[in-house]
Amino acid sequence: MLARLPAALAATLLSWSLPAMPAEAQTRSGTFHLDAAPARLLSLFTADGERAWAPGWDPEMLSGDVARGSVFRTRAHGHSTVWIVTDYDPHAGRVSYARQVEGLNVGLVDVVLTPDGKGTRVEVRYTLTPLSDDGAKAAAEFLAPEHYAAFVREWRDAIAPLLKTFPSG
Repeated sequence: MLARLPAALAATLLSWSLPAMPAEAQTRSGTFHLDAAPARLLSLFTADGERAWAPGWDPEMLSGDVARGSVFRTRAHGHSTVWIVTDYDPHAGRVSYARQVEGLNVGLVDVVLTPDGKGTRVEVRYTLTPLSDDGAKAAAEFLAPEHYAAFVREWRDAIAPLLKTFPSG
C-alpha cells in the first residue's frame, strides 16, 4: 500500500495542475471596405465609439478611455464580458482588446485600418480560447466561417450609412 501512495499522490497532484479543459486558441479574420480615411474611422472601434453603430452596445467604463490598460464591461446574451484595451495606436490605425466572457472564453480582438484607395480596408480578427464545454461550443459557432463572415458584414452594413453624417475630422 505504501508503494502505491506516492503514485496516487502524484496522480492527484497532476490532476490539480492540469487545466479543466485543455483548449487551443482559434482565430478568424475578416475584412471589409469603408469609404473614409482610417483617421476618421478609428474612434468608431472604441468602447464609446461603437455606441454609434452597434445596437445594444452599452459599455460600462471601469477605468480609462481609449488608452492601453483602459477597462470596460459589457453585458449581452446573459453573460458579462470584461474588455481591456491592449493597444490603441491612431497613427498605425490599430486598436486591440483582450476580453473574457464569464464562464465561456477569453480572447483577443484586433481591428486594423489600412488605407485602400479613397477609403479604408478594415480587418477584424478574433482569437478565442474556450474555458468550458459551453465556451468551446460558443467559440466554434462564432468563428464558423459562414457566421463570422456574416458578423463582419453586419459591422460594415452598420457603419457605412453612418459615414454620411459622421464628422469628417
